[in-house]
Amino acid sequence: MAQTMNFSADEMCPDPFAERTAERHAMDVQVLGGQFRFSSDHAALLDVVAMAYGGLPSQLLPGIAPAFQIELRLSPARQVAENEPPLVQMQSGAGFLCGVMDASNYAVLFPQQRRALIVASPDMLARPYHLRYELIEFTVFTLATRALGLVPLHAACVGWHGRGALVMGASGAGKSTLALHAWMAGLEFLSEDAVFVHAQGGQALGVANYLHVTPGTLQLLGDDGFRHDVERSPVIRRRSGVEKYEVDLRGGRGHLAQGPLDVACVVFASRRYAQEGEALITAMSEQEISARLAAEQPYAASRPGWDGFVAKVKQWGAYELRRGTNPFASVDAVKRLLG
Repeated sequence: MAQTMNFSADEMCPDPFAERTAERHAMDVQVLGGQFRFSSDHAALLDVVAMAYGGLPSQLLPGIAPAFQIELRLSPARQVAENEPPLVQMQSGAGFLCGVMDASNYAVLFPQQRRALIVASPDMLARPYHLRYELIEFTVFTLATRALGLVPLHAACVGWHGRGALVMGASGAGKSTLALHAWMAGLEFLSEDAVFVHAQGGQALGVANYLHVTPGTLQLLGDDGFRHDVERSPVIRRRSGVEKYEVDLRGGRGHLAQGPLDVACVVFASRRYAQEGEALITAMSEQEISARLAAEQPYAASRPGWDGFVAKVKQWGAYELRRGTNPFASVDAVKRLLG
């Protein structure tokens, strides 16, 4: 769980752009198998960190808990951009990585030292979605992946009694919709978009904070109370132009995974509807598994540990899930796979 602590300015290196008398703040969170300490002279920057990681269950792997330090600094003010911030550009060399939006917004990572610096301008504080996902989460995900040897996946993950199903599929295949209905049905929610697998131990880790729901999904929600909650949630706009409700799941409703889930299977969501009399879910051959994983996870396929992960998936088993007329029928099919 997140803890916030205060330090005097002379206890840690001060932010050069902060008031010299400013109080230094820190927040500790346990996420993605690591113990992360965020520090800053500007509490508003840590507020964005809390949006991402505050109130989450601890996620540590057995016997593994590397420590990371991330400092956040506020850069000098600049004019507020009329459009969305520039795309993050990646640079690396000499033992560090950089993710750069512009001269006032960037992240510098030192993976070997498990440290990073994130710099953001005041106007980015008015854009917490971009700051959170494109700088803060980029930093956390990269450090954890490299230190723990995790396989990063574009996938959702839900569980039942500690056993997890990785849900993959192309954009629009229904990963988020399945994760939403699984959570509504009482399954454990781990992540809807990014999952990190410790292939050696077979555990899946994620950040169980938000679900992103398109307006069109609202008509599938039979729970009027929950639909009202969704409609009151903030709306975020992806860089693709797609707008979604950002639903915070940390309010006590539903079940968040209380730790890493032991992966039991992989489910590939399909846009294709099951025909009358056709099973919603069918097992895939090992050849189909290899081809489908490589096609849907190109980034992960280039990372260390990929071959071991593919071998694990073949042991766990993988299935294609076709769409049904009732989304909860798909949830029941996944739940049966989890026992």
